[in-house]
Amino acid sequence: MSTLTAPNVDAPSATPSGAPYGLMAEFRTPAEIMDAAKRVHAAGYRYWDCHVPFPVHGLDKAMGVQRTILPVLVFGAGATGALVGFCLQAFTNAASFSIWALVWVTGYPFLISGKPLMSVPAWIPVIFELTVLVAALATAGLMLLMNDLPRLSHPLLANNRFRRASDDRFFVVIEARDPKFLRSKTEAFLKSLGPSHVEVVEDR
Repeated sequence: MSTLTAPNVDAPSATPSGAPYGLMAEFRTPAEIMDAAKRVHAAGYRYWDCHVPFPVHGLDKAMGVQRTILPVLVFGAGATGALVGFCLQAFTNAASFSIWALVWVTGYPFLISGKPLMSVPAWIPVIFELTVLVAALATAGLMLLMNDLPRLSHPLLANNRFRRASDDRFFVVIEARDPKFLRSKTEAFLKSLGPSHVEVVEDR
């Protein structure tokens, strides 16, 4: 009779041949990860991240995370949608556009109940809908682009120890693409932070 056993996540992960993705340090408490984040940020590393099983208040500030430019870009996209909505209705209701002359000319105005051709209040619903539509699409698209998504796999997800990032462990990962990354020096630096374990994560 055979029995199934759970993988030993405390054992070092298998280290396949290949270029390293980075170095991963494991911590046991929120206080430890907070202190480590402050010291990694002070050391000047750029490409690194913290992985925690639950939100740690103040961790983003300790990491030096700056406000994203996404709201500014989404505002620009929404304004573009509003402008497109206005121009579309001005073109279809009040004038026609001559492609050859590239100028606005009087077209075939359609009078309704004596209302003015440029009746902006009546155009508000379309302008609003296009504003929301373009802003929403820009939010989703730019979020995916700025987070390097979609990504079907990630080196950290193949690491046995990293499975506890959603349970009871806290991790700091410094990527190999960081300008200051030198495997021996970066490993020694991470060990100086007092982690319970430091491991190389291979890029698969």
